[in-house]
Amino acid sequence: MNVVFDLGGVVLTWNPAAIIRSVFEDARDRALVTQRVLGDPDWAALDRGTLPLSEAIERAHRRTGISAQRLTRFYEVAVGSLAPVPETVALVEAVRTAGHPVFVLSNLHRASLVHVETSSDLFTRFDGRIVSCEVGACKPEAAIYRRLLEQFGLEPSATVFIDDMQVNLDAAATQGIRTIRFEGAESCRAILQVLGCLA
Repeated sequence: MNVVFDLGGVVLTWNPAAIIRSVFEDARDRALVTQRVLGDPDWAALDRGTLPLSEAIERAHRRTGISAQRLTRFYEVAVGSLAPVPETVALVEAVRTAGHPVFVLSNLHRASLVHVETSSDLFTRFDGRIVSCEVGACKPEAAIYRRLLEQFGLEPSATVFIDDMQVNLDAAATQGIRTIRFEGAESCRAILQVLGCLA
């Protein structure tokens, strides 16, 4: 079985609500960032690698009225918050030790990818990766799942994808990929055990 892991919220810490609270004291600003930054198509364009961060910040400033300086700080904190989750990293290692190939399929914009690459050895633990900003597509777009299967020669029925967002899992399932909704390393480990992915 090929085992594919999402990063943010699975292998990496990702808590946007906490990040927003740490940067913005005003409730109105928090709501604006949640709805008109995280919830705006520009967020996906950043992940897809088609929008420079500087332009995303300027456009967010025009949409929200929040200063570019504070929005820049938000992005800096968001990027810096990404850190490996020890329990999930241990799970990745256990699957690999059991002889199953492990891959990354993740939406990350370029600054986040650089941060992960330079602050940890996380990617050395995987047999390959598909990261949105490197391939010009992001979950839940069908193209990114097809790229995963084609690039690594994976059989969909022999591949399981682990993600914390149901919309991404549903999109994977349309490509014939098996899925696990991530709700913590312990429950994920139990499901992988049933699937025969752990020794």
